[in-house]
Amino acid sequence: MSAHDLLVGMSALEVAEHARLADAASRLGGSVGYLQLGDPSLSAELTRLADAGATTISLAGVSLGTHAPAQSWLRRVAGHWWRERDGVRPDVRVATAVLRNDLDGHDPATLRGLLDLARPITGNEAALASSAWDAVPGHRHQVLVCRGPRCTAAGSDRTATALGRLLAEHGLGDDDVLVTQTGCQFPCNHAPVVSIQPDDVWYGGVDAAVAEDLVSQHLVGGTPVDGHRLARTRAAATTPTTTPTTAPPVTPEDPS
Repeated sequence: MSAHDLLVGMSALEVAEHARLADAASRLGGSVGYLQLGDPSLSAELTRLADAGATTISLAGVSLGTHAPAQSWLRRVAGHWWRERDGVRPDVRVATAVLRNDLDGHDPATLRGLLDLARPITGNEAALASSAWDAVPGHRHQVLVCRGPRCTAAGSDRTATALGRLLAEHGLGDDDVLVTQTGCQFPCNHAPVVSIQPDDVWYGGVDAAVAEDLVSQHLVGGTPVDGHRLARTRAAATTPTTTPTTAPPVTPEDPS
């Protein structure tokens, strides 16, 4: 192995659409990694390829929706991996543009052209840590949008998009309501599932229309939406039981 191409899923949607990424990568003779939520991670795939003898790795991000982080994160994470890599480090290059929704329409020549324009990692990329990310955010609500397989199939990507748009329309940012996409939250029969913390309120069947009610009535108005609220029974707290340690009985000395 000398040169290798790597397509990197940028968000939860690409994890759910792994087959599409794998098909596009196979047309290049390449492989797939993920920036977040999926396996193999970008760092793990870079390590695998480097250990297999790749001398040049060209990677391009893939975003099939609207929730991917900035493209600069590819360089940030790849740069961190390159600096931390023990032993021989391959030449890692990052495409200057992200493949968007029309992934299936890209022929190998188009993909190849994008990767050929990739710029090399220098090791001077921004670090993973930043003083701006040191404190726990001060949001009053955290909205957890399930992106497990069933919820994603039921359209939770559109749910997350609607929530973001509606919160913005109400002037609410991350410091007010933090929307977080998660793995499976378990009541899969009610997909798409959304839970709101710290209120401990769970909702099922949250499409774009229901999302509007959640924002206006619950997150803005402070009143949970009964129509799509799921029953929630919390397990009682338990106190671990311990077996007291007892000393062995003392045998009186024989007076004889």
